[in-house]
Amino acid sequence: MINNIGREHGLKLGDIDALQGRAVEIHKNLQARRKTDIGFYNLPYDKKLFKDVLLLSKELTDRFDNLVVLGIGGSSLGGRAVFNGLCHPYHNLLPRDKRKGLRVFFCDNIDPDSFSPLLKTLNLKKTVFNVITKSGGTAETVAQFLVINDLLKKRLGRKYRNHIVITTDPVKGPLRKIAADECFNSLPVPPNVGGRYSVFSAAGLFPSAMAGVDIKKLLAGARQMDETVGASDIWKNPTYMSAILQYLAYQRGKNISVIMPYSNALRDFAEWYIQLWAESLGKRVNLKGAVVNAGTTPIKAIGTTDQHSQLQLYTEGPYDKIITFIEVKKFDNKIPIPEIYKDVDGVGYLGGHTMDELFKAEQMATKIALAKKGRMNYTITIPEINPFTIGQLLFFFEVQTAFAGGLFEINPFDQPGVEEGKNLTYGIMGKRGYEKMTAEIKDQSKRRDKQYIIGEDRG
Repeated sequence: MINNIGREHGLKLGDIDALQGRAVEIHKNLQARRKTDIGFYNLPYDKKLFKDVLLLSKELTDRFDNLVVLGIGGSSLGGRAVFNGLCHPYHNLLPRDKRKGLRVFFCDNIDPDSFSPLLKTLNLKKTVFNVITKSGGTAETVAQFLVINDLLKKRLGRKYRNHIVITTDPVKGPLRKIAADECFNSLPVPPNVGGRYSVFSAAGLFPSAMAGVDIKKLLAGARQMDETVGASDIWKNPTYMSAILQYLAYQRGKNISVIMPYSNALRDFAEWYIQLWAESLGKRVNLKGAVVNAGTTPIKAIGTTDQHSQLQLYTEGPYDKIITFIEVKKFDNKIPIPEIYKDVDGVGYLGGHTMDELFKAEQMATKIALAKKGRMNYTITIPEINPFTIGQLLFFFEVQTAFAGGLFEINPFDQPGVEEGKNLTYGIMGKRGYEKMTAEIKDQSKRRDKQYIIGEDRG
């Protein structure tokens, strides 16, 4: 029996087995809390939410051509991951009769040089805006909402209300009040579901349904994964095993976690994972209040693209990374490579193969090359990309992250570091109640060193 996984920088099976006792306790804690304060577990089972999302999406799909999602972080990344994972790669370029749903645009940044041109490009009479912020007070999203609210009023008059859907807390928050006062269509995000865990709430489901994604199968995949990961035995629970590999790698100095799907459709899934992992596990203090500055840095790499941008570092750079490959067994398209230029060395050998055959060969070669260099990596395989498997994959990584929080002994459901930046922004912008922050900013401004602006024209 092999007792070591890898060589000098690998793991021993005994290291994994030693965590079984802790795994049982973490599992019990998560299962107990899913009934109270960890709500993401229950979202795939919410029949009322599913019906409400489906009903509203069907009504609006018949009336509009475009959906603009206004949200940031978890209010956007989950929907983007599903949209780009399951819709045609050039969905927005297709004519209406060639795609299942609306064209969808995700505005997850308040950069005015990207937001303004979109508003000037779209036909507002045929556009609906989904404003997503669980708290109802996210500065970036509220700013976007104020802009489009005013613009729609001026362009469309009384009908502007039909062009806005608010997704926020079901009871409280400023946008919940505005939605009620203005009679906007609205959907809820449960109070016990954090933004980065909200992909199976209305935050992720509504944009997906509007794009034509089969959200029934998406939720079915999540429920099936919930059954699969219901065991406390780490050798029978793939999410727990994945989290343990990440944790043990971290203990051995591997403080960078690379997610590398071999699929362009999973490009934005990787972005979603980065927020989930970074915001959940990057914590200054542990559950006992001790300063630990925990967390591995997540990095996105896409096969085969980043074999030509990052792989050199991974194979010969510092031994500080663990790489998670996501492999797709079956692709929808096979492109034969023509058998031409056979007599040209370095070209003709590809003829007679297919593009997906080369794609898979590249992935296998990358894994082998890393293993030969003693670089930690493991592979998660899905049979194909469809709503069911994407639902499985999303739920898999949510549970993995929650379990990893137990291993690191930190709270994976808060984000105090983000709140500090938000509060300082409120102070700069003059929000009532943040006068101390305003004073702090002014004090810091007086102490700043001279600024240097690159490219300033002094002529």
